[in-house]
Amino acid sequence: MGSTFAIALAPIANAASAGSVSPVAPTGVIANNIAAGIGLQNTQWPIYFNNLIVHTIAAFSGYFIFGGWKLFSAGRQKKSQPPAGNQSQPPVDASVDVPFTWKQWLTLAMIVTLVLSVIVFNLNVGFVALTCALVLTFTGAAEDTLAVKRMPWKVIMMVCGVTTLIAILEKTGGMDLFTDILARLATPESSTAVTAFFTALVSIYSSTTGVVLPAFLPMVPGLIERMGGGDAMALVSSMTVSGHLVDVSPVSTLGALCMAAAPAGTDLRVFFNQLLAWGISMSLVGALLSWLVF
Repeated sequence: MGSTFAIALAPIANAASAGSVSPVAPTGVIANNIAAGIGLQNTQWPIYFNNLIVHTIAAFSGYFIFGGWKLFSAGRQKKSQPPAGNQSQPPVDASVDVPFTWKQWLTLAMIVTLVLSVIVFNLNVGFVALTCALVLTFTGAAEDTLAVKRMPWKVIMMVCGVTTLIAILEKTGGMDLFTDILARLATPESSTAVTAFFTALVSIYSSTTGVVLPAFLPMVPGLIERMGGGDAMALVSSMTVSGHLVDVSPVSTLGALCMAAAPAGTDLRVFFNQLLAWGISMSLVGALLSWLVF
């Protein structure tokens, strides 16, 4: 896979992570609720746009660093080449207009319903999503048996297991100890870089949604108090951004899903190492960008 992997994965993975904290996404709802719990109100859009900015920088940087710019010249060369074969035969139009089926229309309607329910009526995103899924199942629009078989159960079990371990760590006072360690290493001026780096390290092998944000964001007030100052919104943004930048790690949620969806013939060992290298490198990138941006 080599460079093709790097060129394709940089924008795709970062785009998925950039949108994951929107006000209508489950991760965004979790982050906003936790932020409200520590005294930050109306943070839905600031958190989303801060995450979007940094992921856009990382996506385009990775795309061009790994040679994505070559695709533009390759595309122009391909267009300039005359079509091969019999020139007297007219070209075949491969585009065929196929109308949407009722199943596809219903699925689109459920997506619109989900978005409007959360934005306009402020309903719980999990409850509405489950309701929409039940509608698609009972109407026969979704093959529920096939969908359940294709779910990445190994990834789900991994996230649940790590979430349980972090919960135990929190109940036994481990997160307070971790807050003290961060306070010793960071100053108000360097706090965004330090918190981003350590948040990213934990997120490399765990779920940002289920583990990192619920465990780290509540530490912000205590960390500011121990450091003697700091910007709560900047720290929340740094943790959110860095936690998502490394999610392409194969032992984190997004990377594990990439492994599960790898096409036949993929060298999974090489693919695993590529994902891991990218995820680890993003811990440093996340710390630098968080310090520069926030």
